[in-house]
Amino acid sequence: MSLLYAIGEKTSNAAAEVAMTVTSAPQSLSVWGLFGKAELTIQIIMLGLLMASIWSWAIIIDKTRRLKRLDAAANAFEEMFWSSGSLDALYEKINNRPTDPLMAMFCAAMREWKHALSKGVRRNQGGGSTQWGLEQRIDRVMQLVINREISALERHTGFLASLGSNGMIIGLFGTVLGIMHSFQPIAMQQSASLAVVAPGIAEALLATAIGLIAAIPAAISYNSISSDLNRYANRLDAFASEFNAIVSRQLED
Repeated sequence: MSLLYAIGEKTSNAAAEVAMTVTSAPQSLSVWGLFGKAELTIQIIMLGLLMASIWSWAIIIDKTRRLKRLDAAANAFEEMFWSSGSLDALYEKINNRPTDPLMAMFCAAMREWKHALSKGVRRNQGGGSTQWGLEQRIDRVMQLVINREISALERHTGFLASLGSNGMIIGLFGTVLGIMHSFQPIAMQQSASLAVVAPGIAEALLATAIGLIAAIPAAISYNSISSDLNRYANRLDAFASEFNAIVSRQLED
């Protein structure tokens, strides 16, 4: 019995030493250390969020730069449009090679205008219904160009909206898995000390932090880009209305 007692005492002492070693071992709480100790599922979630964040920043930079270029091109074309003495001369100068949506609208409207003139719609010769039909066709052509160009500009912006609304939820899912994983060392060591709990909790919260890093810029940028797109679409609509007014005056003269 004394031999069995000695063996049991030694075994208990060895287990206690192992537990103390595990508890007292320094554990890295850096981002890379926490990521390396995370489970595979949590690592996949965090990597997915990081890739989504990188892709969202690529969309944000591309859309911001493109909208700035389009605003500058629209300013230059409007100055050229209002300073030009003849629409036909401006159309010939562009030579049917538009470089921005506003110029594409003008070219589409001028093509419809020239086609109508070639079919016999002449100034002071067309009836009221003919004039109204021409104005409607020109307006329809310009609206089609507006819809096509705005749809192209809105491409990939839906990803920003999805990431902004769901990124934090995905990160929270990783946090829940991390907290469940952190209970394992507590059960194994039968201890709820800070040294045992802290690494697992930090690992779990890292997923939420990455989700917030991905979601916040995406949500803010989506609202900003959507506002700029609406403003640019209103600018195109205003130009279409002004051009229709010019066509109406030309037909009445």
